[in-house]
Amino acid sequence: MNEITYSDWKQTDQSILYIYTPMCGTCQVASKMLTVCEQLIDEPVPQLNANYSPELMEEFQVESVPCLLIKKAPNAFEKVYAFQSVPYLLEKIKTAQ
Repeated sequence: MNEITYSDWKQTDQSILYIYTPMCGTCQVASKMLTVCEQLIDEPVPQLNANYSPELMEEFQVESVPCLLIKKAPNAFEKVYAFQSVPYLLEKIKTAQ
């Protein structure tokens, strides 16, 4: 996964963003799941450390980490907090615009 800043992500056409914190155990498991997803979709998933981006956390009202932010429409985003399984994440990623 590629580390990215919020300002860089806003300037890209990427429709998904993985938000995490380094000390979060659940985030480490979610990162491994997303690494598998990346290999299956053959596309990098950008990741952002929530500790360095309070403006993103506030703007998108991210309540906890890990969080997968998925763009559904130009100004509509879905937040996924429960990383249930790799197939579940793949389906969510495929719905991104």
